[in-house]
Amino acid sequence: MPELPEMETYKSLLTQSVVGMPVHSVEIRRERTINVEPDQFTEHVIGRQITQIRRRAKHIVFHLNAPYVLVVHLMLGGWMYFGSADDVPKHESQVILSFAGGRKLFFQGLRLGYLHLLTYPQLEEKFRGLGPEPLADDFTEAMFEKVLRRKRGVLKTALVDQHCIAGIGNCYSDEICYEAGVLPLRRVQDVPSTTISALYRAMHAVLERAISFGGYMEFPFCQGDELTGGYNDHCLVYDRGNEPCLRCGHLVIQTSHQKRKVFYCPHCQH
Repeated sequence: MPELPEMETYKSLLTQSVVGMPVHSVEIRRERTINVEPDQFTEHVIGRQITQIRRRAKHIVFHLNAPYVLVVHLMLGGWMYFGSADDVPKHESQVILSFAGGRKLFFQGLRLGYLHLLTYPQLEEKFRGLGPEPLADDFTEAMFEKVLRRKRGVLKTALVDQHCIAGIGNCYSDEICYEAGVLPLRRVQDVPSTTISALYRAMHAVLERAISFGGYMEFPFCQGDELTGGYNDHCLVYDRGNEPCLRCGHLVIQTSHQKRKVFYCPHCQH
């Protein structure tokens, strides 16, 4: 599932590609992907200019010059592609937004994901329960420790809880714990404040590094896109089960917790 770095990459690329452009047409190929009747969706989107792209947690918000926004959550297996009908990857698209010059924004793989049309009050209500943004300037180390200490489970579960901290998922929770040298399955209440401090620094380091490499997405955003997915070659433990740890050479362990994959080095993490 795309996480904060992947959605930051989309935010940057979408801002370059579609901000300031009016939507010429809409094609809805799967009605369950949207939240209103197709006629209502197209009525409020066609002819509207995209004025801003914003990210919140794992969502991308398309602001329109109207009292509506479009909110996309890619969930498992979803992605976006900007281009033409000639160069789009040969996968099923659930929704297509068309712009001038034959350029289109394809929403693909949204079997579990969605593209919803919301009013601003609906958007505010939707995001009400989300936790703080991990890279926000006002999200201090003290606040980080405070939100973690509210949890009674293990670090992995706390870090991926969107009500606790917004935007971190399976991949980066493991990468953050590895960077901090702590086991992801250690109980939050047993973690000393010095380790919480290390986790806070690791969270910034890992997420900022992942953003700089374009996250770990599999599919490019457009032709010539050399940014998206660059972090695939930089994961230190995630998806490297039974491979040598890049620090110490011990084998990386792959296990599971509450149906989530967990990766860690038993020698480097304590």
